[in-house]
Amino acid sequence: MTIEVGTEAPDFELKNQHGELVKLSDFRGEKNVVVVFYPFAFTGVCTAELCSLEKELPQFQNDDVQILAVSNDSAPTLRVFSEKEGLEYPLLSDFWPHGAVSRAYGVFDEEKGCAVRGTFVIDKTGVVRWTVVNGLPDARDQQEYLKALAAL
Repeated sequence: MTIEVGTEAPDFELKNQHGELVKLSDFRGEKNVVVVFYPFAFTGVCTAELCSLEKELPQFQNDDVQILAVSNDSAPTLRVFSEKEGLEYPLLSDFWPHGAVSRAYGVFDEEKGCAVRGTFVIDKTGVVRWTVVNGLPDARDQQEYLKALAAL
C-alpha cells in the first residue's frame, strides 16, 4: 500500500551516485523533501523526467527544499547516468536489499522488480503532505510538485 498523505514518511538511508550515504531524517527540521521514485536510469521516460527536474533545479533544491530521486539501480550505474545527463541532485540507489525503500513507500512493482513512478512531498516535520503514483509508462507533471510545495 502506498504511504498516505498525513502519515510520517518512512526514514531511509541510501547511497547516492557518489557512494555517500543520504538519510531522509537528516533533512527534518531543515528542509521540505521531494522524494521521486523512478524505475530505471537510461530509460526514455525516466531520463526525460529527471532531466526536466534538472532544468528547474533551483525550485527543487534550495534553502527550503531538497529533491531526492530513488531507483533500484546500483550506485555506480547512477553515477554514470548522472554524469551523462548532467544531473546535479542526489540519485539514490535502492539496489540492496533490492527495493526495500520502494516497498516501504508502497511503490515497488514485484512483478517488474522495480519502483513505479511515485512522488512524495514531505514537510520539514517528516510528514507526507502530497503524493502521486503513476504506472511505469506514465510521466508525472512536475508542476504539480511545485504546487504542493507552495502549499506548505
